[in-house]
Amino acid sequence: MSKVVRFYEVGGPEVLKFEDVEEKQPGPDEVLINVKAIGLNRAEIMFREGKYLDHARSFPSRIGYEASGLVEAAGSNSVFKPGDKVSTVPAFQMDKYGVYGEWAIVPARAVVKHPENLSFEEATSIWMQYLTAYGALVEFGQLQSGQSLVITAASSSVGYAAIQLAKLIGAKSIATTRTSAKKQMLLDAGADHVIVTAEESLEEKVKSYTDGRGADMIFDPVAGPMLLDLAKCAAFHGKIFEYGALSLQKTSYPLFEALKKGLTVRGYTLFEITSDDELFARGKKWVYDLLASGVLKPVLDKTFELKDIAEAHKYMESNNQNGKIVVVNR
Repeated sequence: MSKVVRFYEVGGPEVLKFEDVEEKQPGPDEVLINVKAIGLNRAEIMFREGKYLDHARSFPSRIGYEASGLVEAAGSNSVFKPGDKVSTVPAFQMDKYGVYGEWAIVPARAVVKHPENLSFEEATSIWMQYLTAYGALVEFGQLQSGQSLVITAASSSVGYAAIQLAKLIGAKSIATTRTSAKKQMLLDAGADHVIVTAEESLEEKVKSYTDGRGADMIFDPVAGPMLLDLAKCAAFHGKIFEYGALSLQKTSYPLFEALKKGLTVRGYTLFEITSDDELFARGKKWVYDLLASGVLKPVLDKTFELKDIAEAHKYMESNNQNGKIVVVNR
């Protein structure tokens, strides 16, 4: 028997149960992983609450997208072998293949050997954030050197990934954060400018940092009423990528701003990348090579033990994190 995390009803962190279950064996297209570390994502908070794009189809449900560890067993159609150091890519249903636990079975397609220069804690902190940022900024957005990028909720792991990618491309990054507590950390991470939205006008600051043009691209996981403010910040023919709905408030389409500026406003998730074999292969190689060379490096925040998974969720809900929250299996 081994420990996994499951939940029997939607709700707060207290619904997460750390319990013994019998370890299973992988199918032909699956891999069994001895989990060493887990990376938390906002998607899992919303999944636990029943507010995510996906939902638990039956209970008890497993949960979790990102884990790193050692292959324990691999199906006959897999290229992996026992002992391989791997990490998981969010490319599966959480209720069926969730990775919170001492072990996880996931589709072989969602398993990647991670670069040797990464620790298990770092390796569980890469695919959600870097592929999400890569898909919007590189694959679909085609962000160019010299352009300007507004990154909202910039102290999240995806926000830090976007800052690193913008710097790599040669674009100007304008990060936003609600209070000044994280401003210096974002600047230290490479953001060219940081706007403290509780104290400063988003539109005025973006215009001042872009010589009055507005932002060429906006990368936002919040949506809600703020979308209109973001549209006002956008340049003529600007692109707005909405990759989340953290606001949970009604999101109205900014019609008049879109008409005046010819804006592109589109929804986006990394599943656009992971569901397409060609895009997926290209994205994995792009991210892997930059991680292996040390050009990209995940920003880690606080570490919890697996038995304290509910506390880790509470910490994420506090919005005090600065980078990736990691849970380790000791």
